[in-house]
Amino acid sequence: MIVCYARGGGLGHLTRVGAYLHTVHPGAAATILTEWPGDPAALSGADEIVVDAFPAGLDGELDAAEVPPGVRVVHLARLLRWDAYRPLIPDRPLRFAQTWLAEPVSGPHLAYLRSVSDRIAPLALRDPPGPPATAPGDWLIVHSGPPEEILELVAYARESAALEGLSPRLVLVSPAAPPGLPAEVAHLAVCPAWPLFATAGRIVSAAGFNVVRQAAPYRHKHRMVPFPRRFDDQFTRAARGRRETT
Repeated sequence: MIVCYARGGGLGHLTRVGAYLHTVHPGAAATILTEWPGDPAALSGADEIVVDAFPAGLDGELDAAEVPPGVRVVHLARLLRWDAYRPLIPDRPLRFAQTWLAEPVSGPHLAYLRSVSDRIAPLALRDPPGPPATAPGDWLIVHSGPPEEILELVAYARESAALEGLSPRLVLVSPAAPPGLPAEVAHLAVCPAWPLFATAGRIVSAAGFNVVRQAAPYRHKHRMVPFPRRFDDQFTRAARGRRETT
């Protein structure tokens, strides 16, 4: 049995782990935990434990004593603000049989992962198939974050369209419409959003890991607005994405 520990805000951690399972273990039975079990019996029968994003957990709650003996531990790594996260690494860190790099990480972060991993390799994640969807020419504003960030993305999309001399239909793709959403902005609560990307006129989003990865084939029409996060380095990710379009 595969146990994935994916703790975080929003839906990003679940999307990433779902893509990992589809890519590496298609069709395999898996249990996804969003809180670490206080009772070790909750991990009984696990052959592999996958630690998503944070090598010691979101708050440093994982160390070597937390894992039953003989269980293979895998880490799915993404870009972190390593200087902010590094103080959470415990005295007895987890040892990983395999670390998969879902995107490039910083030098100090990579050096740490090399010190605690038997093997490290890049991994191009693939999402499970999504339902067919189209958004012919619409400008999509894609975000599941706080209402104030959604409204900032809406304002950015409107300003960008005006600068381009365009009047596109704006569609917010989000679990819920925030208070104050302009009446002319349509709302679409669909998940996943990425099947809409191919036929959208523009994609406006933050610079979270999943949306940047899923919109990579459409980089020429993807507009990113990075937001500050406790550990996620959206500013570096957005800068990388912009360089790829030049």
